[in-house]
Amino acid sequence: MKNIEHKKYPIGKFHYSDHVSDSEIDRCIGVIKNFPSKLKNLIENWTDEMLDTQYREKGWTVRQLINHLSDSHMQSFSRFKLALTEDNPTVKPYDEAKWAELQDSINIPVKPALYLLTGLHYRWFHLLKTLTNKEFERTFFHPEQNKTVILKEYLTFFAWHCDHHFAHIENLKKEKGWT
Repeated sequence: MKNIEHKKYPIGKFHYSDHVSDSEIDRCIGVIKNFPSKLKNLIENWTDEMLDTQYREKGWTVRQLINHLSDSHMQSFSRFKLALTEDNPTVKPYDEAKWAELQDSINIPVKPALYLLTGLHYRWFHLLKTLTNKEFERTFFHPEQNKTVILKEYLTFFAWHCDHHFAHIENLKKEKGWT
């Protein structure tokens, strides 16, 4: 059972912190900046067979996971912009599992998702670098979680999200002995 839990959460489950320091914000911004190139370097020589391997039993394939990252991070970037331009907007949830089952997540090459992540993270990084502490305190309401989310906390979640899914792929690579 512990091995299944480790495969689901290789870096542990995410927990929001009550206090997010300036140095933690800087670290998370660095994760956002470097994630696309780090991911590309990890999978750039993978075959379709490797990309179509599940990272864990009953989990997504690596191809689905990479497409999930582009879908999820598009949503997040949009939520950041909404929170910065509206007063505590209510964001629309989406069913990430159903999105991962759509044909664009299952059947196409991962290159478009990697291009999307590269451009999106470039913009996201530059936006984040311009934010003041006051702007990082802006919020949005997430109805699925029935919670108001503070941007600086949301940033820590998406830095974790990058590292979390990177670890899924990296662990699969190690487990399979792929070079």
